Amino acid sequence: MTKVDLSPRPVEAMSPRQLERRESLIAAALALVNEIGVERLQMKQVCERSGVALGTAYRYFSSKDHLLAAAIADWHRLLLADLVAELRGPRAGLGATDRVARFVRGGMRAYQRQPELARLRVAVAASTDPFASEALQGMARADSTALQAVMADEVPAAASDLVRHIVGHAWQGELTAWVTGRTTLGDARRRLEDVVRLVLTPYETPRPAPYEVTSTA
Repeated sequence: MTKVDLSPRPVEAMSPRQLERRESLIAAALALVNEIGVERLQMKQVCERSGVALGTAYRYFSSKDHLLAAAIADWHRLLLADLVAELRGPRAGLGATDRVARFVRGGMRAYQRQPELARLRVAVAASTDPFASEALQGMARADSTALQAVMADEVPAAASDLVRHIVGHAWQGELTAWVTGRTTLGDARRRLEDVVRLVLTPYETPRPAPYEVTSTA
């Protein structure tokens, strides 16, 4: 008997029309999460909102967890792009430590403005769906790429991977602590920035003191 492959279609293999349906499902999922929360959301509601048939939806996403993981990953990538673009402008002499501190501060503020999406990110992190895990791994890689862009070449290559790993996990950990009520948002942000400064300050290039003109009169 021939085994039927029920795996969702890979994004890179989708036609423009299929990509449009996928985007409709993701947009509907994000809108519903903001309206009713992740716990109450059902695939049927997403399909009704997006206009995509339920059977068709499962050709794109293996489960609700897969859809939600893909949705938060897509939203998070857009957030990263905005944060990196802001820090690629005039840097006003900021070193890597201050740029990364601003980067994570901006990220936490974005989740503060969208608390249901913060809850979504924490909820899907516990999923055992392999396709959801794949989407979350993609989000972690996007974090790493964005951090590398913000740090530029100021951190040695030998240390860069570890620094990005530490900062990425600290961000996820503090976001989780805030969402689950174990800490305040203010404390979470302060600890996250403390981690950034702890791991990045050793790589800061000392800046010369400003030149002062002294009077000889």
